Amino acid sequence: MKTPICYKYWDECVDSEDIQLMWNDAEVSKEWTDAGESFGQKVHLSRDPDGQTYLTQTEMRAVAKIVVDRHFKLQLDPDMLCALAEILSDRQLLAESYDKEQQETKIGIMQIAPATAEWLAREVGYREYEIEDVSLLYKPFVNVYFGAAYIKWLSDHDGIPRSEQYVVRAFKGGIKKVNHKSTIKYFDRYFSVKRSLPPKRTQTKYDGRNLTPDILSIDASTEVKEGIGWIYWESIVSDKDMDELWENPDVLKEWTKSGQRHGRVQFSRDSERRSHLSRVEVKAVAEIIVSRYFRGKVQPGSLAALAEICSLRFVYGLHSHTGLMGIDYPTALWMHRDLGFGAYEVNSVEDLFNPFVSMYFGAAYYSWLSEYQGRERSQEFVIQAYMGGPDNVNLQETGPFWKKFQEALGYYNERKRARWSCYIL
Repeated sequence: MKTPICYKYWDECVDSEDIQLMWNDAEVSKEWTDAGESFGQKVHLSRDPDGQTYLTQTEMRAVAKIVVDRHFKLQLDPDMLCALAEILSDRQLLAESYDKEQQETKIGIMQIAPATAEWLAREVGYREYEIEDVSLLYKPFVNVYFGAAYIKWLSDHDGIPRSEQYVVRAFKGGIKKVNHKSTIKYFDRYFSVKRSLPPKRTQTKYDGRNLTPDILSIDASTEVKEGIGWIYWESIVSDKDMDELWENPDVLKEWTKSGQRHGRVQFSRDSERRSHLSRVEVKAVAEIIVSRYFRGKVQPGSLAALAEICSLRFVYGLHSHTGLMGIDYPTALWMHRDLGFGAYEVNSVEDLFNPFVSMYFGAAYYSWLSEYQGRERSQEFVIQAYMGGPDNVNLQETGPFWKKFQEALGYYNERKRARWSCYIL
């Protein structure tokens, strides 16, 4: 198919919040300013000698970083998106290619087929954008979002962690051709491009006139000023769950000491501003979920230890693991629809970034594994199965997951107050 779409300005294919985030990138703002663009005015898209619109390397890196920070933090490397965009489309917004074998047209910067985007939204839970109109895939943030989602799915599909080479070759040629000689050249080129990308630089802010270390335009939205990603518990957690957290004496003590207040409780943030839970918070969430739904079936300390090794307590999760407990959307949806675990709704991947939702489905999966195939299973089996799949358990060898789990238990197995005494490990 040949698209009739023609973009001249960034503002025609990117919403105002994303434009502000682009200006907030020091390298982009310098590049745009040097090219004669002005903050608050329409920004021209670059064109190659053939008149095709494309993203510069600087713009591509900024888009990739924003998408990863917003939806895939700690799970994907933005440079992977940048290198793939280079070899797939030369960073052209309106690039199209027809795959004869699969009989589909791939479009945009990341060369995403409409059917792939629809499948990612419908089956894998990536629903930030509704693709009711195929033309939306030509928009850079939409296209890169689905490209990143596909990379994330490829990185651990069938429950098996995949190498970078596997992901790149599968992205280009499909899973069936991942070991075919026709895809090796794409990985070689990808690796060369990724290695040649300029080093990452410390970000500064743009105030609409000057580049400054910590100042944003006063016209920027609150979300932009506060950064990408959730900062406050209340932005994703229900009032009921927040009330129970405040009632937990250890959480109350920690939050009071750190100056938190009702209605505006901040997640802890590391040096790179990545949101995570404290161990006190993880333990409290586990205790609440177990007390409500899994009394006598799983111990809160075990769930907290799993959160430690799955995600290092990061809200978004870590690497191929989604959310606090590393439960992906298809697994959560299966447990919700087929196994009757319906206490929390799960309509998209975003729902699993809610610590309570992730903990609930983590506990559900733990409970299901404890009686896998109708047999009562040991905790070592459950932990190995939780981390690597029930068909990959080898109890003859003490694997790294079990060792890490035992170490993590040390953070959570201290004696609790009488309220939780029935769950002492």
